[in-house]
Amino acid sequence: MKFLDCSTRPLGLYPVVDASYKLEALYECGVSTAQLRVKHLEGQALEEEVKLAIEISNRFNARLFINDFWELAIEHKAYGIHLGQEDILTADIEAIHKANIRLGISTHTTDEIKIALDIEPSYVAIGPIYETTSKAMVYTPVGLADLKRWSEAVDYPIVAIAGITIDNIKDVIDTGCADGIAMIGGVLSEGEVDKGKVQRLLACF
Repeated sequence: MKFLDCSTRPLGLYPVVDASYKLEALYECGVSTAQLRVKHLEGQALEEEVKLAIEISNRFNARLFINDFWELAIEHKAYGIHLGQEDILTADIEAIHKANIRLGISTHTTDEIKIALDIEPSYVAIGPIYETTSKAMVYTPVGLADLKRWSEAVDYPIVAIAGITIDNIKDVIDTGCADGIAMIGGVLSEGEVDKGKVQRLLACF
């Protein structure tokens, strides 16, 4: 049941944002991949946010992954869906595949990587690479050595995530393992997209 790939263009800098309006500033800087992860909306407001994010991303020909809300992503023809380990237990993976939508899956251990590989996703996210304050730390940081070691068993694009900043992004890129680098706080200043930061990060690739 292999999922569609994300084209030959590397995923590159992969910001994760909590609001659709932040996408436009990212795309204007040259970002080509992003994820919408909304935790504060539900019902009609959530659906409108997802629709707007997809519309903005289509306008910029960008690859947008919708976190978690796979049914809305299918309904509104999103480019991709990103699911965590808990989500893949309840999501209709076959329905996502039939909709020709790309799928990324979070992993934090070698066992979780094996689970993800059985689904044949579009990419595998590995993290946390470093300590992070963006969300509660449940897993021990992977670190660069294990990122390199674990990547040897993965024949899919890898997205490195968590704790990555302008100060250490080059170290992650230099492993040669990550097709994409996911960031939340690293592209923001006081909660808003900082175009200067984004451009400095893009220059590292």
